[in-house]
Amino acid sequence: MQLNEPIKLNRDCPAILIPAGEPVILKAGEIVHITQALGGNYTVMVNGNLVQINSKNADAIGQETATNQAVDDPCEAHQAPDEYAVRTRLKTCYDPEIPINVVDLGLIYDLNIQLIEDCSYRVDIKMTLTAPGCGMGDYIAADVKKKALMVPGITEANIELVWEPLWNREMMSDAARLELGLF
Repeated sequence: MQLNEPIKLNRDCPAILIPAGEPVILKAGEIVHITQALGGNYTVMVNGNLVQINSKNADAIGQETATNQAVDDPCEAHQAPDEYAVRTRLKTCYDPEIPINVVDLGLIYDLNIQLIEDCSYRVDIKMTLTAPGCGMGDYIAADVKKKALMVPGITEANIELVWEPLWNREMMSDAARLELGLF
């Protein structure tokens, strides 16, 4: 797959209009151009608009669909999930307009893992967005929840969007700022 190469949709496909966050249906036969393919989701340009196609609909653009299953069973490994494992998984969540993951963007403010019962854990995540009025906020938070639940042992995930402190570029990792040319 090459970015910006024209792709003909092989079926009707639900998508999300960026940045409004409104659901749309792309029709079979429409031509789209992939502008970003990160974390299993695809940002495509269609008729002058950016839309996000979720990983479960990737087949509409000829890509493999992602599975939501956890890789390992923590009870077999006798290992509890830790913050590093969750943050590593969250690095597969991207803002559909910015090719930087939510962790390196500095959007994850707090992450707390609690034992619920034997081999079952809940993660509570406080996160923000780059702008309070972002129409994609619910979709980004849902992707964070989905990816957190993919960590072995995590059976519940609570995502809270917070606005204090307000996000700014200084919250980004050095690698993210370098990638965006902000140094």
